[in-house]
Order: sequence, then structure tokens, then C-alpha cells
Amino acid sequence: MIATSGLTKRFGAVLAVDHVDLDVREGDRYGFLGPNGSGKTTVVRMLLGLVYATSGTIEVLGAPVPRRISAVLPQIGALIEAPSAYGHLSGRANLALIDASGPGPHGARLKRRRRISDALERVGLGSIDDRPVRKYSLGMRQRLGLAAALLRSPRLLVLDEPTNGLDPQGIREIRDLLAELNSTGTTVFLSSHQLAEVEQLCSRIGVLNRGKLVLQDDLSALRAPTGRVVLRSPDAGQAASLLDGQVIKRDGDRLIIADADAATVNAQLVGAGLRVTEIGPERRSLEDLVLSVTGSGSDRHGGSAQ
Repeated sequence: MIATSGLTKRFGAVLAVDHVDLDVREGDRYGFLGPNGSGKTTVVRMLLGLVYATSGTIEVLGAPVPRRISAVLPQIGALIEAPSAYGHLSGRANLALIDASGPGPHGARLKRRRRISDALERVGLGSIDDRPVRKYSLGMRQRLGLAAALLRSPRLLVLDEPTNGLDPQGIREIRDLLAELNSTGTTVFLSSHQLAEVEQLCSRIGVLNRGKLVLQDDLSALRAPTGRVVLRSPDAGQAASLLDGQVIKRDGDRLIIADADAATVNAQLVGAGLRVTEIGPERRSLEDLVLSVTGSGSDRHGGSAQ
């Protein structure tokens, strides 16, 4: 769905994107992550032909970008940075203008009102009134931008911070919507700072740091058990003595055991009369993974037990 090779962008002397090779496959829920200023938005804008690459190649839906972007844009829904709209018009009027500007047979345009109503309903704005967009909250503007991206039932959704300004309930609703769209065939490419949301939604991730793609893989593979065991015990001191030589870290009642099997460790502790309140294989959190490759933090061996 998206493939780049050696994608590079310079702004004068500044190297903003440095030889990025993206691989987004059909059906992916792809999370695009990285610190502020890492080049994520520049990459997204190049994918849509809004910014031209200095060098490298881009293919979106099999079409070279920017040369043939117009051929595939009708199959792409996009929400980039803060959505724009005519502030003096209502949300429905804005969507009607967007829909009318797109390609499509005459018969499809006659169904514009239904498409707009369906899109608004899907993003939680089904009961929207005729107030002008300038009176919308930030969250309502984000929902309206997402509705615009959904108007034409896109094969590919490219989203940059789609939950910006939403409350926790709204974030969950958008996450559930994106999962539903993906289950019916829409590939989702999501740039976000909300690691918890990406971890719950995405199947693959790419991490950008200082313009370079430093990590790209299936999230399930990245979060596979590390071989260590995490346990909690009110008898942590005694447990650490019993497991002497295996414990690599202790933090209060929490121990991390190296190269161990959870069932074996549990049996050993219980057999010695020690209490175990939680035990399981260690899995690194998405936060730990991102920090370990961006240099924004150390590898703290602080994964969760799952």
C-alpha cells in the first residue's frame, strides 16, 4: 500500500528525512512513531504529494508519487495536522463542498447527503446542528476532519494525530472506528504521539528518529517474551535470596529474573512457602521499545508481565 526507497528530504542545509524505506502492507494497522521533530509529518506530506522528496522513490497504492498521485487520491482518506474548514459554514456544508470537489459519476453525487450523514454518524457527529465550524471545539474539528477522510470509503487512511483534542471516551471511539474500518479492508497508516493508543490499535510500527527509520516490524514480534520473568511478592527479599544469581533487578516487591520459566520459578517459591501475587513472562512495552531506539531513554528492563 505504501513503499518508499531511500526517501530523503532536505530543507536547505537541514536533512529532515534520511533514506527512509517504509513498507506498509495491505490490511496493516501501521503506527508511525517518533519524537517531535523526527520528520514524521514531512514523510506523511511526501506520501500524499504535498511536499516533494529531494531524492528516493515513493509508491502509494502502486502509483509513483508525486507523478501519478492524482490517480489514487480518490482511494485515500487523509487527515494531516489540524484539519482546515470554512469557519463560517456548518460541518455538513463543509463536507458537501469536499464531496462535490471529488471525482465520481453523476449517480454517486446524488447520494451525497447520505454519504455525508453516514460519515458524520461514524465519527460521533450524527446529531450535529447548523452552527458554523468556527464555534466547534478542537475535538469536534478533529472528528469533522476524520469524517471528511471517510467520505469516499477509502482503501487507505493516512492520519496524523487523529485523536488530538479528544477526551478519553472520544479517543476510544475513534480507536474502535479505525479497528472496524480495518476489519472491512481499509489499511490504516497512523502517525501519533499516543503510544498507548498505538499499542492497542496497531499491528505494525515504524519508528523515526532524527529523520532515520530506526525500527520497523510487527508489534507482536517486538513484544514477544524476552526470556525473563517478572514477579511480585510481599516476600521479595526472601525470594531474591532463594533465587540468588538469577535476579537482575529488584524494585520494592517486584523482581526481574533472567533466563527463567515462570511456572518453574512459581513452583520454587511456593514450595519454599513464599507468597507470589503476580508472575509472568516479561514483554517490553511499546514505550520501552521506542525509547530504546530513539535514545530518549535507557533500556530499563521494565517490561510488563503478560
